[in-house]
Amino acid sequence: MRTTRALAALLTASLLTLSACSGGDGAGATDRTATQPASPTSTSTASTADADGPAGAEDSDEEAGQPGHGGHQAKPVTSRPLRAGETRTTIAMPGAYTPSAPYGTGTDDYRCFLLDPELDEDAWLTGTQVLPGNPDVVHHVILFQVPPGQVAAAEAKDAAEEDEGWTCFGGSGLDRFQDVDRSSWIGAWAPGSEESVTKPGYGVRLRTGSRIVMQVHYNLLAGQEPDTSSAQLRLAPGTRDYEALSTMLLPAPVELPCRPRHSDGELCDRDAAVADVKERFGAEGNTADLLHLLCGGEPRAGEVQSCVRTLGEPITIHGVAGHMHLLGRSLRIEVDPGTPRARTILDIPVWDFDDQGSRPIAPVHLEPFEQVKVTCRHVQWLRDELPAFEGQPDRYVVWGEGTTDEMCLGMLQVTRP
Repeated sequence: MRTTRALAALLTASLLTLSACSGGDGAGATDRTATQPASPTSTSTASTADADGPAGAEDSDEEAGQPGHGGHQAKPVTSRPLRAGETRTTIAMPGAYTPSAPYGTGTDDYRCFLLDPELDEDAWLTGTQVLPGNPDVVHHVILFQVPPGQVAAAEAKDAAEEDEGWTCFGGSGLDRFQDVDRSSWIGAWAPGSEESVTKPGYGVRLRTGSRIVMQVHYNLLAGQEPDTSSAQLRLAPGTRDYEALSTMLLPAPVELPCRPRHSDGELCDRDAAVADVKERFGAEGNTADLLHLLCGGEPRAGEVQSCVRTLGEPITIHGVAGHMHLLGRSLRIEVDPGTPRARTILDIPVWDFDDQGSRPIAPVHLEPFEQVKVTCRHVQWLRDELPAFEGQPDRYVVWGEGTTDEMCLGMLQVTRP
């Protein structure tokens, strides 16, 4: 029972960035330049042990991009043509919001805004396009579905805080526990994301009277400037016989130790680093410890961390995505790991923070007791390359909400029988 309660507490954790309606209808790939160098520069203070090897074997075919991530360039909005019977509606924050550190410390603000798509009948959500109002300060945006029975509670939460919206590190703040197997995410924006459109015959069910929570993560390192973000929803009639899509989240721990020559810093102690995360993010700072209950095992310091999940019901995977922050180096999602049926369904050998779009895949069906695995690699030497870390000392890095904290997250877009 103790473990069950702890796992339930875990599900309040922050879990990021899948556009739950990601495409599969012929969207073309876009070439992008990595924000990370392929290997440490000659001026880097990283030791050989902290680097990716002499030339970074798995990175050898990658071209070094411009180091650093100091804000996002807003691209002109391009929407795909509507399909037969579809309509498009825009939902927007009710007014400008200027972010600030809600607990008086830290460099991040998560704010949730309650929006009304004005549904007078059931509908299928078949696509989303988030429009960040101020891309320089918007780190990511997630859209959550609020079913009709939860609207009153959402309105009360909205009214309880001054200014627009409410503080919501982690999920929307409406559910005590966030179900990682059946997340309420319905769409998202992160650097590199474009309009996401479902495959024909698929959608997310929205009931009459539903609301949408728009969670915006503001990066205060980029300043405290006002923002008014919005989103476009692509809708199809609810009378259609579509298959229902949902999002399954695959978080894994992050346990990245300081480099040996930098290890005398106060936050190079894991306990101190975890305490700092809790101070900045409140209850959601518990994720670093609770993830080990979900994934098994004790905290083990190292660049590479993974988590294996055993399925309790059949699923069919239609799309995949991954999320890390600026120290992320590589990410992989596998099904049936360690068996003759093992397959890699997402492989990102050099992580690019500015290219986080979801990838459609040929459907992969899995039965109960089969497994899925996410593996991430993070490296400390990127601190020496990226402007976001300028003036910041090394620290033991664990899962945290902030732009300069870290995450390891896989996302699956699935249907169930």
